[in-house]
Amino acid sequence: MRADARRNRQRIVGAALGLFAEHGPGVSMEEIAQAADLGVGTLYRHFPDRRALVEDIAESTLTALRDQLCSSRKMGPWEALLDMVRYCAGQPLALVTSLAATAPASPSRARLTGEIDALLTDLIKRAQHENDMRSDFTPEQIAGLLNVAICRPGARADDPLTTVLLDGLRETRPTAT
Repeated sequence: MRADARRNRQRIVGAALGLFAEHGPGVSMEEIAQAADLGVGTLYRHFPDRRALVEDIAESTLTALRDQLCSSRKMGPWEALLDMVRYCAGQPLALVTSLAATAPASPSRARLTGEIDALLTDLIKRAQHENDMRSDFTPEQIAGLLNVAICRPGARADDPLTTVLLDGLRETRPTAT
């Protein structure tokens, strides 16, 4: 891809992410083109329809999340979990979740989701094994709870919902008397 085409594509995706974050997923393609300071024709040359744009954003977001989970394997499991939550707070995961709820996954998105699920399950099992996380929940239940916290509009690592959820998942150790 030529350098100017790559820059235009990045401008489109950046503008779309900003508008989706501010106004939700109902933003029109024309509004995205205007925010990117490009013509609608340029937008449609890169993304033939809205679905292609959202799918591109979803796949790049999931690829980055998978890479983040892979790189955090060097940390202790609880620290890696907190690192993942902090990372996810800045990502458009609510958009990815809404896409998953409204359309069948593309083969690459399904593959990425499977890889992320496996990495997250492994992380949760390691945290439970090291007594950092409650073991009275299954890894699937914990992953579901984490999704509630981080895959919603406006999610932050330090917001009350996320803080309470993480506090509740942390294994409490008896205090010495």
